[in-house]
Amino acid sequence: MKQLKIEQTAMRVSVNSILVNLVLSAFKLFAGVAARSGAMISDAAHSASDVFSTVIVLAGVAMASKEADEKHQYGHERMECVAAILLGAVLFLTGIFIGAAGLQKIFGGGYDKLTVPGTLAMVAALISIAVKEGMYWYTRNAAVKTDSGALMADAWHHRSDALSSVGSFIGILGARIGFPVLDPLASVVICIFIIKASYDIFADSICKMIDESCSRETVEQMRQVILRQPEVKGIDDIRTRKFGARVYVDVEICMDGSLTLKQAHETAEKVHLKIEENFAPVKHCMVHVNPVKNEDGGIKEEKTK
Repeated sequence: MKQLKIEQTAMRVSVNSILVNLVLSAFKLFAGVAARSGAMISDAAHSASDVFSTVIVLAGVAMASKEADEKHQYGHERMECVAAILLGAVLFLTGIFIGAAGLQKIFGGGYDKLTVPGTLAMVAALISIAVKEGMYWYTRNAAVKTDSGALMADAWHHRSDALSSVGSFIGILGARIGFPVLDPLASVVICIFIIKASYDIFADSICKMIDESCSRETVEQMRQVILRQPEVKGIDDIRTRKFGARVYVDVEICMDGSLTLKQAHETAEKVHLKIEENFAPVKHCMVHVNPVKNEDGGIKEEKTK
């Protein structure tokens, strides 16, 4: 049920993103050509790449939502990380393309021949900044609610597009006040922002692929939830690992050695349920029970008061 809600939210947000990006990229391309702005045309290319990135998100979330099968007994959540890594690669290539085009114009010489962009390009840049920043917060909120790495990567793709539009606006404005070289220079600055965003997305996805543990704060909160169970006398060990957008928890708890197997099992089951109830990203919590030991290492069978 939890995974179904994540998939539905991701699908809704992604479809809306595709529609907005199609309209926006077409408008920016028209404005860039009509107003003779290289920065705005580059910006339009960036918005168009967002459509492709959102399709990757849709595919990644759909595959990550598949139920476990015989060959993938722990599920397919890591497919979302694969989607995020692909998004990072798309962002990186987009940044390189935009930066290379800007550098070619700058070092090609003949600044006096660079065309001064028209007013429409400035208007398009301002509209793009407002729309893409709004899409960033819209997608980011959905990513936080669903703990989706792919959605968060797509949100940053929107933010990088907003930043590129800021760069475009500055470049176009500079070109109009007598510094035409600022238009291609803005493309180079845009490139830097995009490459930085691609690195952040890639690094986060890799961490989730190699079983990075949860933060110390989260683990400490888990400890408190476990220790609140009356029968639990202590925690010998607790480990966490991220599996895509989900988390696995392995914990060893201490209990009175005189308890029956049924009593120990009931407490372990209670700990298991409490962890999964209190921490939404947790997919499964494995609980192992150890008897409380005396100071000399022997098993203590009487209940501690």
